[in-house]
Amino acid sequence: MAGVIAGGFLIIQNIGEGQPVVNNLMQEISVAEAAQLDPEGWFFLDVREPSEWSEAHIPYATLIPLGELTVRLSEIPKDQNIVVVCRSGNRSAVGRDLLLNSGFTNVTSMAGGMNAWQAQGHPVVTGP
Repeated sequence: MAGVIAGGFLIIQNIGEGQPVVNNLMQEISVAEAAQLDPEGWFFLDVREPSEWSEAHIPYATLIPLGELTVRLSEIPKDQNIVVVCRSGNRSAVGRDLLLNSGFTNVTSMAGGMNAWQAQGHPVVTGP
């Protein structure tokens, strides 16, 4: 996979497939930006493990651990903007790229992850 940022948009070329995937969103957004998004129009995808989810998660997020993402793609809406969230921002970038490579076109990841979300005092839910 090769990625190029053009005009603020990430274009990912699937090697061997010949069709670039154009992401209509910025590659990454800040926690402050994510907190301002309307959960009615955005799908918040948490790619952490269930134990991390139980400690604290965004109230309107959906949990699909990164290791299960490829087999659970049908659970993710293709007609909504998607914000991928993890603990610190690393796994969410991997999840974002996986979704882009799977044909999703409106995907971004949240920089700083849940660590930054909680540090900035945004609401969380604990438990399963």
